[in-house]
Amino acid sequence: MSNLDYSRTLQQREGKITLHGPEAFAGMRKAGQLAAAALDLLVPFVKAGVTTERLDDLIFDFAMDHKAIPAPLNYRGFPRSICTSVNHVVCHGIPGPKPLREGDILNIDVTLIVDGWHGDTSRMYTVGAISRRAERLIDVTYEALRRGIAAVKPGHTTGHIGQAIQAFAERERCSVVRDFCGHGLGRLFHDRPNILHYGEAGDGPVLEPGMLFTIEPMINLGKSTVKVLPDGWTAVTRDRELSAQFEHTVGVTEAGCEVFTFSPAGYHRPPFDVKVPST
Repeated sequence: MSNLDYSRTLQQREGKITLHGPEAFAGMRKAGQLAAAALDLLVPFVKAGVTTERLDDLIFDFAMDHKAIPAPLNYRGFPRSICTSVNHVVCHGIPGPKPLREGDILNIDVTLIVDGWHGDTSRMYTVGAISRRAERLIDVTYEALRRGIAAVKPGHTTGHIGQAIQAFAERERCSVVRDFCGHGLGRLFHDRPNILHYGEAGDGPVLEPGMLFTIEPMINLGKSTVKVLPDGWTAVTRDRELSAQFEHTVGVTEAGCEVFTFSPAGYHRPPFDVKVPST
């Protein structure tokens, strides 16, 4: 089941979208900043020869050291603490023993539970020198996320977010994945509302102060169609073209929105100017 299908199931079971107060925003700031710090931690370790299961181990240890819980671990059977999606993997890639190679790009998705609140964020990383096509895809995806966030304000709808993302990505001759979406969260990992990354302004629920959700566009160089591999999790592009994703958790405020998952170190997108540790 895609997260879009799962979110629809939640919407059928539950009533109105929860509007959160200052206590929730404080909890989400703490969880969001810890999740972002976890992604910062990985920056010098993403290099050729390192396995994605090594990155997973680093985040598990980081979570334990900070008395946090990696939300993906054992969530509906997912076997690892993070998702690592390399090259044509769209999302939900399972960390494993295959080493990263020069020229790879990958999305790393971290969700940490801190005092019951979920901080959910993902970011693109590059392994050494990458192709110009890959670099451009990362730039387009990051800008698509920024435009989606800029559309968040009271009185707009979730469709304003989707329209902003879709219009920009397609103008840049890329496609928007439609099988997966952003989602409400807080004390639940997945909640209302769905945040589609395509659509029309005016579609979907009206945004109100106190709403909490992720925006996480998946943008492909080729067609938008994906398939899920037999492991039941790993989603890949059907045409094997590259895919990229960035994700932030936000809260709707009276003036617009607050982003809870900005990088403390300023590592919002590659390339990152850091020293690479020895292994």
